[in-house]
Amino acid sequence: MNDPLCDRFQEAVNEYLIRHRSILDVLSKLGESSGRVNRAVAKAVTSCGCIRIDATKQSIPPDIGSLSSVRDYMRNHVEGKLCEYCTEILEDEIGRTLFYLTALCNVLDLNLSDILQKEKERVTCLGIFNFS
Repeated sequence: MNDPLCDRFQEAVNEYLIRHRSILDVLSKLGESSGRVNRAVAKAVTSCGCIRIDATKQSIPPDIGSLSSVRDYMRNHVEGKLCEYCTEILEDEIGRTLFYLTALCNVLDLNLSDILQKEKERVTCLGIFNFS
């Protein structure tokens, strides 16, 4: 089952990507945009301060009842909430990454909607054993 929004986005990327159609260009732009996402998160921490990273060893009690309850003991290590400005920056950078990821799908003649559907099925089939 294809997602119309996903399909329309993939069509738009195909239509509007003009300069960087080579797979080498697309791969380098995808890597660059991914780095910009990382940088935007770092700037939210170090320049703005709206979020803070408090990373420590994940602590799981030895007498845990079930594997599914491990989630209750796992932290994401992010304290605070993104401000409006940092949210806008990250949305832009993630959007650009999605653009180039979709461009890669186009270059390789892959359907993004099909990929998302297969991944969703894999995740839901494996459930907590997915470990992604």
